[in-house]
Amino acid sequence: MNPRTRISRLSQSIAILSLAFLWLPLFVVVAFSFEPEAAAVNLTGFTLKWYGIIWEQGGMLSALKHSLELGLGSATLGTVFGALLAVGLHRYRGRGFAILALIVYLPIVMPDVIYGISQMVFFNYMYKLIGWPQAGLITMGIAHISFQRPYVALVVYARLVGLDRNLVHAAADLYASPLKSLYAFWLPVLKPALIAGFLLAFTLSLDDFVISFFTGGPGSVTLPIYIWGSIARHGITPETNAIGSLLIGAVLLAALAQTFIRARRSGHLSSAIE
Repeated sequence: MNPRTRISRLSQSIAILSLAFLWLPLFVVVAFSFEPEAAAVNLTGFTLKWYGIIWEQGGMLSALKHSLELGLGSATLGTVFGALLAVGLHRYRGRGFAILALIVYLPIVMPDVIYGISQMVFFNYMYKLIGWPQAGLITMGIAHISFQRPYVALVVYARLVGLDRNLVHAAADLYASPLKSLYAFWLPVLKPALIAGFLLAFTLSLDDFVISFFTGGPGSVTLPIYIWGSIARHGITPETNAIGSLLIGAVLLAALAQTFIRARRSGHLSSAIE
């Protein structure tokens, strides 16, 4: 066996082990969500009763509602503010740009626990000073928007950097007003980046636990906090596995839908070229 073949087989083995390491825990969660016995350590049968039980629990449905409200609301505002931040960074690329970019992107590299504690302390001082905001979905939304903006700005800024400046000048030469340039040029050009930024911000919000835990209130329990509380009180139960399986299924469906849409668009583009 020559060295090139050995390296190829070694790389294939590493890739297979890596995929198994990523997917095996997910498979275990899904498999044990169908286990009839609550305390079983081996698979002994098949049942769907745990999925019915979790939908009968009002706390889980309320947590899911809070997560969706928080995710959609914060992702929408985070996308708007992040896009504006990216436009500002793109226009101001003079001296001191590196320091400005570092300040903007600092929340990305900052540990979540430090960011969450700082947000909690800030909101507590604000509430004592002016009586607003009270801990709940509002404080969680503000905190989520603040850490979503750099991610959206990074995506939109990458799109702006690759944009030909002559297109902007051409729109002005054709007497396009700023408002007309916005919906006739900027929005179509930035649409893929805005959609990607929104999906990224929504995913970050739906998945967040640490920042939500520090900035939330008694009546603003999100799904990650609900799952953590359930595990802390009762340990890992089939209901917890069922909730995790539903989340895994939702992510897979979203990924498959995105792949299908891209495939259709690529097919239309190929047929148009031909």
